[in-house]
Amino acid sequence: MSRVPGWLGKVGAGLSEMGERLDERRAEVAKEHAEAAPEPEQPDDQQPARPSQPPAPVPVVIARDRPEPALAVPWGVRVAAEAGWRLLILAGTVWVLMRVISAVQLVVLAFVAALLITALLQPTVTRLIRYGFPRGVATALTAILGFVVMGLIGWFVTWQVMANIDNLSDQVQNGVDDLRNWLLKGPFHVTEKQINQIAKNLREAIGANTDQITSAGLEGVQVIVEALTGILLTVFSTLFLLYDGPRIWQWSLKLVPAAARPAMAGAGPRAWRTLTAYVRGTVIVAFIDAVCIGVGIYFLGVPMAVPLAVFIFLFSFIPLVGAVASGALAVVVALVTQGVFTALMTLAVVLAVQQIEGHILQPFILGRAVRVHPLAVVLSVAAGGMVAGIGGAVVAVPLVAVLNTVVGYLKSYSQEPVSPQSPKPRGATAIEPSDQ
Repeated sequence: MSRVPGWLGKVGAGLSEMGERLDERRAEVAKEHAEAAPEPEQPDDQQPARPSQPPAPVPVVIARDRPEPALAVPWGVRVAAEAGWRLLILAGTVWVLMRVISAVQLVVLAFVAALLITALLQPTVTRLIRYGFPRGVATALTAILGFVVMGLIGWFVTWQVMANIDNLSDQVQNGVDDLRNWLLKGPFHVTEKQINQIAKNLREAIGANTDQITSAGLEGVQVIVEALTGILLTVFSTLFLLYDGPRIWQWSLKLVPAAARPAMAGAGPRAWRTLTAYVRGTVIVAFIDAVCIGVGIYFLGVPMAVPLAVFIFLFSFIPLVGAVASGALAVVVALVTQGVFTALMTLAVVLAVQQIEGHILQPFILGRAVRVHPLAVVLSVAAGGMVAGIGGAVVAVPLVAVLNTVVGYLKSYSQEPVSPQSPKPRGATAIEPSDQ
């Protein structure tokens, strides 16, 4: 027979013996505690007499209520600290974002330029689709027409400059000679020796900086290559935005958290309308400025009036700064070619047109949809120019206008009461703004 039952019996007996020992030990500990406990107090008449002894000194503990460390900090300091670390996080995020944009600056500027061109050409695509054209055909026709017009403008400016460069150089030389004679015979009493010394200093400065000029020429070649690359990226981005713009927007909404999709779905069309209104209004205002100033300097006899008008049109896309730069260019050309009186008349024409633009054209054409405070315009243009040069200055103001529209809409959206019976969004494709 197996001996397993006997082994189990021994284990059970051992456990029983161990339990009895634990009970005995527990009884002994309880007895020791009972003997060590103080006797209960008896009434005064029953307590035995004890010899008088001085009472033992009792330490005095003074309890003081101390607030939590966070509550001890003044309220203003706590608010400043809470806002401070959040601002530091935002500043760090913006810094990282700017570093990323600087690393891919060409791609970003090309895409933003494509957005601006798309905002200008999109109404034509929509109109052709309403007339019955397929979307692909409407996109191709609009893109070809738009880029052909831009290419013709560039070719016309280049042709005018090359056709008038010899005449302009002769007029500039005559203007320099007239200026030299005026300095010699004028009230400043400049001598021939001083003028020759100035010319000598200029030649020496040019000779000493030959290496810098050569490197600048090499950098100019690199700039031309980058410009061609940016033009190609802009063309391809414009084509895809014109053709697949709605689907690209719907896909972009999927990157937004589900709780924020309704707000972003409403802000997107409003931002696009703002951008479209800005581009249309800027093109119209720039065209009027170019025509008025071009006609004025043409009748004043300033050479290359048409190329100068085209430059004024292009520079008008940079608010405030572009108008000043293009107007100054026209005044300088008038000064060196036609004299002081013509330059003053050109300055009067430029100032008059700019006043009409600022007080009549922009408020009437652009309206309140893209109204931005002049201080915001100046700061945004300066910041955009510092970050990305001329391209940054061009896209700074429309970016600020779009952000102003988006922030205003999101602020009003957050203050609207949410209906508990409203259906929850199921995705980006299910969101359609009511006023879209």
